[in-house]
Amino acid sequence: YFSQLLRPVLVPQFLCASFQNNAKVAVLGASGGIGQPLALLLKNSPLVSRLTLYDIAHTPGVAADLSHIETRATVKGYLGPEQLPDCLKGCDVVVIPAGVPRKPGMTRDDLFNTNASIVATLTAACAQHCPEAMICVISNPVNSTIPIATEVFKKHGAYDPNKIFGVTTLDIVRANTFIAELKGLDPARVNVPVIGGHAGKTIIPLISQCTPKVDLPQDQLTAVTGRIQEAGTEVVKAKAGAGSATLSMAYAGARFVFSLVDAMNGKEGVVECSFVKSQEADCAYFSTPLLLGKKGIEKNLGIGKISPFEEKMIAEAIPELKASIKKGEEFVKNMK
Repeated sequence: YFSQLLRPVLVPQFLCASFQNNAKVAVLGASGGIGQPLALLLKNSPLVSRLTLYDIAHTPGVAADLSHIETRATVKGYLGPEQLPDCLKGCDVVVIPAGVPRKPGMTRDDLFNTNASIVATLTAACAQHCPEAMICVISNPVNSTIPIATEVFKKHGAYDPNKIFGVTTLDIVRANTFIAELKGLDPARVNVPVIGGHAGKTIIPLISQCTPKVDLPQDQLTAVTGRIQEAGTEVVKAKAGAGSATLSMAYAGARFVFSLVDAMNGKEGVVECSFVKSQEADCAYFSTPLLLGKKGIEKNLGIGKISPFEEKMIAEAIPELKASIKKGEEFVKNMK
């Protein structure tokens, strides 16, 4: 009875018989707070045929545990730097949640020194062992780690701007949830594009472009925008030193990967926001809605029509974004 109850959950709406549901996905940082629930969601998807898990501790156990789940994705764990090349060989998509989480009082920028090195090391391995794969970086600060990934891929002569994504999906998920709560809507039917970056005031929800259309008085608009921008800190405080957003981030990461794989399988009209190399603003990298396709980004859909309130937020975000981008680029330049 229980398994019958569970069955509908295992066949999500994105499954379509004509697609080749054979994505080979690697999770780097698979034993961590985001990595484990993310790996569970990926194992649960009919889109994934092979799941390889990498970390510097505990991956054999995580892999053994997940491998008992009655879905068809094969699971294998890889431990330590010497096993990383085997983990990556043949991968279509690599998701990188590796790094240290935020503690109370820490900004995403405080994570920079530790996570910058981790992302540089892991993306260098990707450039060498699966240069054609889609790279989805979750590790914060995303505003700096995406420039790091780009510069590392350039160094290895494997750079494709359409295949490196900073996963900002959690900002969209939160915006959808908070607006739905505010207006008494079904969150699954709300879609708020979130542009800019993935930290504090660089997170710019375009509530004027929300579907369905919502009208909020300025005080409510200011309050909900602030809540979306600081939602990560809300979780860090609520966990009182025990970590940051892991479960909602795993959900958002999986949502992005499923959209990407759908598009790679030929599904049309798949749109997700992501922090990528861009000409859309006065910034080398910027998050906007992207039309995804077989080879990654098919078309950058840009910022679109926005309100004066949103224009002002973009203007205020640019200096911080530029500084974070430069910090990432400089880090790779100064690497030995």
